[in-house]
Amino acid sequence: MSNLQAQLLGGALRFAFGLPAPLRRLISGPPIRLDGQDLHPEAQLLLRLQSLTGRDWNTKTPESSRFDLDMSTKLVSGPPITSVNTRDLRIGEFDARLYTPHGLADGSPLLIFYHGGGWVTGNLASHDQLCRFLSAEAGVRVLAADYRLAPENPFPAAIEDAKSVLDYVVNKAKDLGIDPARIALGGDSAGGNLAAVTAHQSPGTAVFLLLFYPAVDASVRRRSREIFGNGFFLTDEKMDWFLDHYAPEFDARFDPRLSVMLAEDLSAMPPTYLATAGFDPLRDEGEAFAERLASAGVPVVLRRHEGLFHGFANILGVGGVFREAVSEAVGALRTGFALANSAQDVTETA
Repeated sequence: MSNLQAQLLGGALRFAFGLPAPLRRLISGPPIRLDGQDLHPEAQLLLRLQSLTGRDWNTKTPESSRFDLDMSTKLVSGPPITSVNTRDLRIGEFDARLYTPHGLADGSPLLIFYHGGGWVTGNLASHDQLCRFLSAEAGVRVLAADYRLAPENPFPAAIEDAKSVLDYVVNKAKDLGIDPARIALGGDSAGGNLAAVTAHQSPGTAVFLLLFYPAVDASVRRRSREIFGNGFFLTDEKMDWFLDHYAPEFDARFDPRLSVMLAEDLSAMPPTYLATAGFDPLRDEGEAFAERLASAGVPVVLRRHEGLFHGFANILGVGGVFREAVSEAVGALRTGFALANSAQDVTETA
């Protein structure tokens, strides 16, 4: 699919979302209720339209899966947000991009954001709009960090790269215009995994953790994988396919650098906002991780968006419920930085 075709399909999606509610419901089909939750009408409409366009996130080859994710993201991300400046960087062997809201002074907080995509797909382009949104709405700098992908570079390459990005940011804080005492880590799905693992490996470095439906435990199948494993974007088959590429050695799935849920001690983790989606195979492990953090004494806010499905953070160009969910996370990020700033002030005056 060409960029022009993607633009046309994206326009058709936005047109469909602008139709009167009865027509949208006619297209979507009967309401869907599972596990005591109702799929949001906008989420159901998008899934239905995706099936009609024939665009899917396939598992044929890594190359085709990467292409499909890029194209599907273009359909739903919306026109690029222009109220931020961007600066492309090179960190070791991979690319990064720094987003800065217009007029933001030096010495600001920074969110390092690791993109999702099952450790096999995704790149700076696939999450560009999300990073623009987080930067513009939170009023902070955001560094989007690329990393080596599997199967060309299996576990633990991605987490090694994620850790090197944090080290780079700390060492280059002045050049980046950021306050090294106010660094947050974030990510979606596999990127959420990298953010959580990096925070665990670097205690005391990050002041906040922003996680969208993270993958945190590859060692066990939870109930949500059985209930929502087919028909809601991320499927059970895709999850197995991604893990087989990223961690082909089965023993690696019990390594805390992949399954951070299995780490013995999580008490040094930073305050965390963790968002899950009700219709997501990853829902239960994300919520179990939040419970483990809380039991370890870590301040954590868990938010389940009951009517949404995996990947909602990238859907900023159609409907309203997806953007509302990400806006809530932005509010949590702003609060996290404000609390870190207050704690810093108290420390300095003590």
